[in-house]
Amino acid sequence: MKQKRFLKTALLFAFTALMAVHGSSEGDYYDYYAVYMDRENLERSVFYVDTGKEITNPGKIYYARQYIYVNEKYKGVHVIDNSSPEKPVKQGFIMAPGCIDMAVKGDIMYLDNAVDLVSFDLIGRKETSRIKKVFPELEHPRGYIRYYEDRPENLILVEWVKR
Repeated sequence: MKQKRFLKTALLFAFTALMAVHGSSEGDYYDYYAVYMDRENLERSVFYVDTGKEITNPGKIYYARQYIYVNEKYKGVHVIDNSSPEKPVKQGFIMAPGCIDMAVKGDIMYLDNAVDLVSFDLIGRKETSRIKKVFPELEHPRGYIRYYEDRPENLILVEWVKR
């Protein structure tokens, strides 16, 4: 009788511990929600804005010639004129939803626009080419594998937002 009661208590304890661990990881997963953009709008979403924006969620930083480029995670790239290092000037912003990385060679910036690779002419301030579906979809901030239930094919994940 005591053995049966001990077994029930042990099983109940193991089940409770398992649910606590499972529940907390699920809670972490649901702390973020995915933002999607349809393919047509994604392909029109990379452009230059003449006004600088506030840096709120910085990512990678790149320096080329007199400019500093700061990634604003999932949003685009800040363009900062550093010709006078004592007084850097926010010159503009390259809108690029889903952007988390960039590189510059000559007058061309290469950046990710969610799953696409885009080349952007820094002199002409416009997109010059796009290669579709080069990159995997953006990973969940906590590194979880994302399972997609009934998402339409033409929607592309461009950002994770904390609730």
